[in-house]
Amino acid sequence: MSAKRLAIIDDDAAVRQSLVWLLDGQGYRAAGFDSAEAFLAASDGADFNGIILDLRMSGISGIVLLEKLSAWPYCPPVIMLTAHGDVPHAVAALKLGALDFMEKPFDDVHLLERAAAAVELDAANRQAHDRRRKVNAALGLLTEREREVMQLILIGKLNKQIAEELSISMKTVEVHRARVFEKMGVKSAVELAGMLADGAVAVNGGKD
Repeated sequence: MSAKRLAIIDDDAAVRQSLVWLLDGQGYRAAGFDSAEAFLAASDGADFNGIILDLRMSGISGIVLLEKLSAWPYCPPVIMLTAHGDVPHAVAALKLGALDFMEKPFDDVHLLERAAAAVELDAANRQAHDRRRKVNAALGLLTEREREVMQLILIGKLNKQIAEELSISMKTVEVHRARVFEKMGVKSAVELAGMLADGAVAVNGGKD
């Protein structure tokens, strides 16, 4: 995927085309879609570094599309546009994760500033998303018992305390600890805690 790729979703052809020209002229790769349905049929959202989305469209509205996008594994930053802005819609869009809510006619300079912010945020978000994905993949390799041992390691329990709490031998705890570190790709409890904090994932639950 090329950097600085933006999706323009607006059923007003004049607005859509003017945005494509404006953004292309600033070094972006802009792709126009005349409806939410056309966008959904052509993309999974992660193809773009940012989305400029009209609020009121025939068919699926901008808010409904934003709801769908917010439920996807990864959604790039979204800038909402509307010719009929109101506080409830703005609040709804921001609660769903929209980066900004702008009224038409918009100021070109301000829109370009927000487009640049969207691309910058997308780069950071993708890194965080990739870290979470890798941590979750590693967690998926752990058995239920290894997860139990890991949770006790994370709260500072010593091997002897873990053995007593789980009614298993010290040797078994040592084996589980070693396997947890190996599967998670870490060498210490401190590194493990940092990895999970950085990935911002939950460790509850298990895999038999």
